Amino acid sequence: MTDEMSEEDARECVRKLLGYLGDDPGREGLIDTPKRVLGAIREHFRGYHEDPVEHLSRTFTEVEGYDELVLVSDIEIYSHCEHHVVPFVGKAHVAYIPNGRVVGLSKIARVVDTFAKRLQVQEKLTAQIANAMNETLAPQGTAVVLQCQHFCMCYRGVRKPGSWTTTSRLTGCFLKDEAARMELLTLIGMQRSIGGAGS
Repeated sequence: MTDEMSEEDARECVRKLLGYLGDDPGREGLIDTPKRVLGAIREHFRGYHEDPVEHLSRTFTEVEGYDELVLVSDIEIYSHCEHHVVPFVGKAHVAYIPNGRVVGLSKIARVVDTFAKRLQVQEKLTAQIANAMNETLAPQGTAVVLQCQHFCMCYRGVRKPGSWTTTSRLTGCFLKDEAARMELLTLIGMQRSIGGAGS
């Protein structure tokens, strides 16, 4: 960032925005709103201060030569659209086929969360997760599938609640090998059935 803004500067921006909306930022119910809004912003966008590569830096090689699919499915996503700064929510399914190294399963969820806690578009988020996995783990292949609902589409504009957007990024063997792709899609379907998740 170039022009650093103080905490009080940021609160004043929120006060001005409340006034722009037509309300009185000095009234009882809004006195502490600027402070609360900044707290929420820090939580929603904490990913700007986290390094996703760091989450993947510790790997394990003593896995009895395991070199088949690893899938972490139904990872909850809470992100914000960079166009309207409104939420989009959904699930991420992240898979890879190791090439000698595996990573702790929780670290995959942390990578998803780090990128999601930034202003995003779903397509970019999908690619960033896959690229981080590829560049850090150098697996035989990586697959990332995101299924999300966008509030900017559900509750404004065209107003189509219930609509889902699906994006995917496949690399390596998932891109070249149809059998690997089919195994991935089958396992994602099985996991959603077992977990009782909606489509």
